[in-house]
Amino acid sequence: MSSQPVNQRMRIRLLQTGGLLLVASLLFAHPALTGDGHEMIELVGLGLVSACVAGRMWSILYIGSRKNQELVTNGPYSISRNPLYFFSVLGAAGVGLFVGSVTLTLMLGLATWLVLAATARKEAAHLETLFGSRYATYASRTPLFWPNPTHYREAGDVTFSPAALKRTFLDGLLFFAAFPAIELVEHLQDGGYLPILFRLP
Repeated sequence: MSSQPVNQRMRIRLLQTGGLLLVASLLFAHPALTGDGHEMIELVGLGLVSACVAGRMWSILYIGSRKNQELVTNGPYSISRNPLYFFSVLGAAGVGLFVGSVTLTLMLGLATWLVLAATARKEAAHLETLFGSRYATYASRTPLFWPNPTHYREAGDVTFSPAALKRTFLDGLLFFAAFPAIELVEHLQDGGYLPILFRLP
């Protein structure tokens, strides 16, 4: 039985809708943790978001716009079949840490992982119909989602798509844009311009 390619627009819209709902709720939420602990959590969040952006750009250098056209198995794709999705989970968790909430970090990371892991499983079925035994062999040695660095293999020459790299870079900026936006909300809350309806542990 053949498998259809994953509807990427639906996945993106689902994540965008979740993001908008999150932003709306954060206008009235404030982290329970303050002081040095809050600052430390924000720094860890910045590190995760930086790793997300760098990892996504590293991954797109290898896959470019060749997804579903060529089976890429080297570089980041030698340690995970879905490194773009893995790094996106890191970014989502990093945004939660920007807020200063461990609870929100776990919720964001888990929700993003559930959506992207389900997408990865559907894509795996489609790729197997496209590449047959080559994909089955690749899948047998490469994790679907969580990377295994011991499997790393480098490629020779890598041909990349400048347009795909630019798109990924601009997408990554959205993760970084969360930091000043969250800081602005906290400033408005501290100044009494926005009400605090609940606190996030």
